[in-house]
Amino acid sequence: MRLVFMFACIVLFGTAGLVIFIHLQDPVEIIPQQTPGVKYNAQRHRNDCPPGGSQAGRVTGHKSGALAKVPPLGSRGPGARSREQPLDSLALLVGEQAKPGPEGGRGQPRQRRRRLLIKKTPIVIALNSSAVTLAQLRPQEAGAAEGRWQRLYRVQRERKKTMRDTCAKYKSGGRRAVTPYHVSRIFVEDKYRVLYCEVPKAGCSNWKRVLMVLGGLASATRDIQHNTVHYGNTLKRLDAFDRQGISHRLSTYTKMLFVREPFERLVSAFRDKFEHPNSYYHPVFGKAILARYRENATREALRTGSGVRFSEFSQYLLDVHRPVGMDIHWDHVNRLCSPCLIDYDFVGKFESMEEDANFFLRLVGAPRNLTFPSFKDRHSDEERTTTSIARRYFAQLSPLQRQRTYDFYYMDYLMFNYSKPFDDLY
Repeated sequence: MRLVFMFACIVLFGTAGLVIFIHLQDPVEIIPQQTPGVKYNAQRHRNDCPPGGSQAGRVTGHKSGALAKVPPLGSRGPGARSREQPLDSLALLVGEQAKPGPEGGRGQPRQRRRRLLIKKTPIVIALNSSAVTLAQLRPQEAGAAEGRWQRLYRVQRERKKTMRDTCAKYKSGGRRAVTPYHVSRIFVEDKYRVLYCEVPKAGCSNWKRVLMVLGGLASATRDIQHNTVHYGNTLKRLDAFDRQGISHRLSTYTKMLFVREPFERLVSAFRDKFEHPNSYYHPVFGKAILARYRENATREALRTGSGVRFSEFSQYLLDVHRPVGMDIHWDHVNRLCSPCLIDYDFVGKFESMEEDANFFLRLVGAPRNLTFPSFKDRHSDEERTTTSIARRYFAQLSPLQRQRTYDFYYMDYLMFNYSKPFDDLY
């Protein structure tokens, strides 16, 4: 009888331990496992359009609408941010309410436990379909000919319809929810009620400049330096708000997204990160790519990570067991901005940037003297990546590599109605 009782106790305690272990698993940490070979921690260190500056003094919204400063979450490089951070910030806010006991007595362990529980609890925000309707401005209000103005409205309707039809056809129609992870790349401008999801290599540097001018942080886009744009910690991101703040802004702010032809965006990223000196991409990505994909790589190449060829970069991109993780500069728009979860009100394209961007600025009531800047953020003496330049790089690949790269970006091609870049693609 005693043996039976002891066995029952062992089974009971084992089951309880398993339940506790499963409960404490962080759902955000599980997400990257859905795609083999993708490691997100490496991608958020340094880039053209990093998630923001240092964590010191990051602004987080309370339900009451008041703003509070969140203490630093540890020493990281400029622009670095871990995927767990949105959950950590909420944990810190709740932790502030748990007052420690005298002289750091019993109250402190309770505060730590509350932080842990908040961090490990999934934050799910029910999807709010956008309640925003683009302003119907008359041509004279916009300073444009009526035919051109109506064409721009029609283009927006067609782009949004294509995006929604693609999502309906290829994405599951089950219960949809938005988490802080899905909005971690969306910047907030409260004065003009704008949300902008950044897509690196699709004009994001200049869009950040525009948002800073709209928010009164600068008088002109030309005055804002590169480091201020990317490491100044001046722009708020949507995942810094609580659930109510995120849901409210998703449903009432004008949400915009600007995309670029995938092959051109990929070549632009390669030229910027691997054909110019770079203190992050060469030692982190370059070394790993050369070690894995170049036969008889020289000791100097392995030491510096410089000189990566486009064919080697393509091998890395298509390898499901990448030696280093995916990076936002060549990740899918579908995964960066979640257009099948978030109901974007305006879809612009890099190829028609000036017209689309200035149309958007008129729609949100921006000052008439504010137009989208056309200057190149870095390597200004170098020609922008064009269709012909992208084709020249892809000519270095075999037909099979081109096909596999097209397959990699297939949803972006469909969702944003881009034509096949090569005739031999199927």
